[in-house]
Amino acid sequence: MCRGLVLFLCLFLVPCGPIVECAKILGVFPFPSKSHYAMGNSLLKELAIRGHEVTMIAAFEETSLPPNVSYRTLKVNIDLNEGNKKINFFEQDMSNPYLITFFLNWAGSKITNGTFNAPEVQKLLRSREKFDAVIMDQFTDDSFAYFAHHFGANQILLLTTCANSWVNPLVANPAPPSVNPELLLEFSSSMTFLERLKNTVFYIFSELNRQLYFFPKQNEVIRTNFPKARPLYDYLYNVSLILMNAHESFNDPLALVPVMKNVGGMHVSPSGKLPSDLRKFMDEAKEGVVYFSMGSNLKSKDLPPRIRGSILKVFAKLDVKVLWKWEDETLPGQPGNVKLSKWLPQQEILGHPNLKVFITHGGLLSTIEAVHYGVPLLTLPVYGDQKLNAATAQQKGYAINIPFADFEEGKFEQALNELLRNPKYKQNAAIRSKLFHDRPMKPLDEAVYWVEYVIRHRGAEHLRVAALKLSWYQYILLDVFGFILVALSIVVYILRMILMKVCCGKPDKVKSKIN
Repeated sequence: MCRGLVLFLCLFLVPCGPIVECAKILGVFPFPSKSHYAMGNSLLKELAIRGHEVTMIAAFEETSLPPNVSYRTLKVNIDLNEGNKKINFFEQDMSNPYLITFFLNWAGSKITNGTFNAPEVQKLLRSREKFDAVIMDQFTDDSFAYFAHHFGANQILLLTTCANSWVNPLVANPAPPSVNPELLLEFSSSMTFLERLKNTVFYIFSELNRQLYFFPKQNEVIRTNFPKARPLYDYLYNVSLILMNAHESFNDPLALVPVMKNVGGMHVSPSGKLPSDLRKFMDEAKEGVVYFSMGSNLKSKDLPPRIRGSILKVFAKLDVKVLWKWEDETLPGQPGNVKLSKWLPQQEILGHPNLKVFITHGGLLSTIEAVHYGVPLLTLPVYGDQKLNAATAQQKGYAINIPFADFEEGKFEQALNELLRNPKYKQNAAIRSKLFHDRPMKPLDEAVYWVEYVIRHRGAEHLRVAALKLSWYQYILLDVFGFILVALSIVVYILRMILMKVCCGKPDKVKSKIN
């Protein structure tokens, strides 16, 4: 009797947070990049742990799921390499943002077509399943907006970056190019005149590319696979929520409409445990450790021999130890203070007190993890948003940036010694780390909250700004300016007629009097 009363009080009288019933959620993350998958998987896995039924379309597969969670993976294999020739980003000119745009055009068509035609995805599309939400990786794959329509679901976008011109128009987020740097450029929000000029020109180019080439190609993907589908634009702007891998601790603050939420750092989940050999190596490094990794997509073993040789020469002069993520069996000319491994637990290494500097490609996940632990960076950005991330980190005082295209042995040695000897970089990194952690709730908890919020409120239409209901010419006030111009023209015309009558009428009267 008493136990029943207690249970009744707990269930019905004790205040609790909003309850969401088990929802069916589809994740769409087929881009063959570990960093994109890591972002999506961290959220989808957590949603499954919290009782939701998750289906994941992905290029990778989760292998460490807790028991009794509903998480199935529909694996797709899309190879962006042409035949036996693998893409080597170190050798190709990926520093040019215009060339990267053309590459992303091609990659987007290949990935979206490949995903829609994957046998497991075809089977899912033919099924009568329904989902409450579709969470998709927003990256060169706008035709995936059809998934939300097909399954009668709320559309949620997950960005691996900050707010940018790829998604701002989808939710009518105000983002003038005067203060919003383009993602493929290396400018901060505080741009010089020349930088604003370059940013504006690239913004115009990017928008023309999207409207005149990329969107028509993505529309073609939908029409090819779904002949009865409506045009892409009917699906593209039906966005309930955008979750972004951003935060003011490592990004410049940007204006955001209510459906856009910064949840940067939600992928950070260290185990706190280092393998015994690594723990011994780092514990005994009393002078400190430098950690070197070029991420999951770039491979250190593919570095040009000249640059690899220069890096080894600099490492050999250091008093500190070096831990290098090296994907080959051997490293010719390996110094005695350098330890190699094909895989390294990055978050646990960054959290070790003896770590002094992280040499990185400037990928955003790596940058965030460094900020989480307050570790200074030496960045060697190669392509994509790496240049922007690296430039922002340097501008905020916790990094030195050497674009890979500008690599020189002397620059590299000087920068590394400066980071090791000058305490200001560590101090600035500690400030950023403090800002990163000072939040009302953890980023993963916030991301889950907003996903459940959108499902709870059936798309959260009340968060969408009124600008989405306006046509493009209404949004930029072209009709208003047109009306004002016509009105002013009429007023000027009337005034001109009156002046002409007044000025031209007097001489006639005078002439008639003389006659």
